[in-house]
Amino acid sequence: MEGILVLLLLPIVLLIIFSSFRKERSRKPPGPRGLPVIGNLHQLKEPLHEYFWRLSKKYGPLFYMKLGSRPVLVANSSRMAQEILKIQDIIFCSRPAILSFRKISYELLDIALSPYSEYWREMRKVCTLHLLSAKRVQSFRPIREDEVSRMVQKITLKASSFETINLTEMITFLTSTIICRVAFGKRYEQGSDESKRFNRLIHEFQTAVSDFYFTDYFPLIGWLDKITGKIANLDRICKEWDSFYQQIIDEHLDPDRSKSRDGDVIDILLQLREEELGTSFRLDMDHIKAVLMNVYFASTDTIATTTTWIMTSLIKNPVVMKKAQEEIRALLSQRKKEMVEEEDIMAVGLPYLNAVIKEAMRKYMTLPLLVPRETREKCTIDGFEIPAKTLVYVNVWAVANDPVIWENPEDFMPERFLEDDRRISMDLKGQDFELMPFGAGRRGCPGITMALATVQLALANFLYLFDWDVPDGMKKEDIDTECAPGMTSHKKNPLRVVAKKHTYSDVIM
Repeated sequence: MEGILVLLLLPIVLLIIFSSFRKERSRKPPGPRGLPVIGNLHQLKEPLHEYFWRLSKKYGPLFYMKLGSRPVLVANSSRMAQEILKIQDIIFCSRPAILSFRKISYELLDIALSPYSEYWREMRKVCTLHLLSAKRVQSFRPIREDEVSRMVQKITLKASSFETINLTEMITFLTSTIICRVAFGKRYEQGSDESKRFNRLIHEFQTAVSDFYFTDYFPLIGWLDKITGKIANLDRICKEWDSFYQQIIDEHLDPDRSKSRDGDVIDILLQLREEELGTSFRLDMDHIKAVLMNVYFASTDTIATTTTWIMTSLIKNPVVMKKAQEEIRALLSQRKKEMVEEEDIMAVGLPYLNAVIKEAMRKYMTLPLLVPRETREKCTIDGFEIPAKTLVYVNVWAVANDPVIWENPEDFMPERFLEDDRRISMDLKGQDFELMPFGAGRRGCPGITMALATVQLALANFLYLFDWDVPDGMKKEDIDTECAPGMTSHKKNPLRVVAKKHTYSDVIM
């Protein structure tokens, strides 16, 4: 009798379990159906931000997927970005402890990749007060102006001999050298053996960080990363960088070193190491090295890529370039300067140039997907339940190219930031969720002041001192805007141009 009763009740019990399972699944955001074990990994396509944008057209501005065993949430609208980066920022403000992040950051002792904690709050406060304050950024102004002056001389020489200029390479060297001097107090001559070694380390670092590791998505078979040699390669790269950092630090600790401890980032950090910071930790060498990694890699790559895309946009849009040149030349020619200095930019404002910068950052987002976040606990967003430890991507490129927000988003129109009162006030600091090139919330980029100062100074001199064109046999329309794969949206092919010294400017020699 009991056996018959069990048989009769079994379908009902299974139905209840199945219904509960369906109900639980329905509470998560919609998303593409994946396969057992691997989830949606096999469906990912480069560039990832465009792939996510296409999925949002089908599943909505917030969708859910699985990458191996890791749940993933992707936000593709201004409203969802605001919910994640502001309204529920405290829940969404941590970082995933993925393998490459842990290795390069000395087990998450840095600022950019460290999970949200009391340590992170104290470390960020130390860095924003002592390394990235407006006063400190201003103290690095002579370095920025000196390096831009050196670049101007190189361009002048190439212009006088009608040489084609690899502007991407020149901009990358400029920003790398500025940050090297700011962070390490070192300058590497382009083409030297030391410079070539440094560039090799940078390339290997970027490749290893963006590589795929089984450990992050399939923990049970993470041992495959050892068998394939990926962990050994990552360890080798980290060891080389550690040796580089230590060499530079040892030079700063040399008692015979003449430079006083008020110069570069290492000077500042070594001084802080000797002081009572009022924090729960004391700065040691690993802390210093982790911060140096952030200062160099978070700055050089993004500043160079941003400047390259802005110049690409201007050369493809000669009418816009002419307006920008007319503005800066009209305002600065009366000062009879051989080159633009930062005080000139602050004095005259250059509203059109700033509109060009904003528009280029909108159209060609350097970091189209913000560095991934991780939910600290289970939460609800837009009526959907999101598990704790969910990997979260905010697709700021999709927001910045949303036709609902931006009229004709495919067009390059700096005027949109001059004719719309609401957009005139956009300052790129994460207060407006329609344009967030530097992120927003607790995890917003603290180096925005340094980045914008460098970009503005370089561009102002490009436009004030030179006229630009494409090489013979090429049309402006031929300049490609393809992106190379990776976290940062590098221009796939170098920007090659020719320059002509503007007639009223003196040759700087």
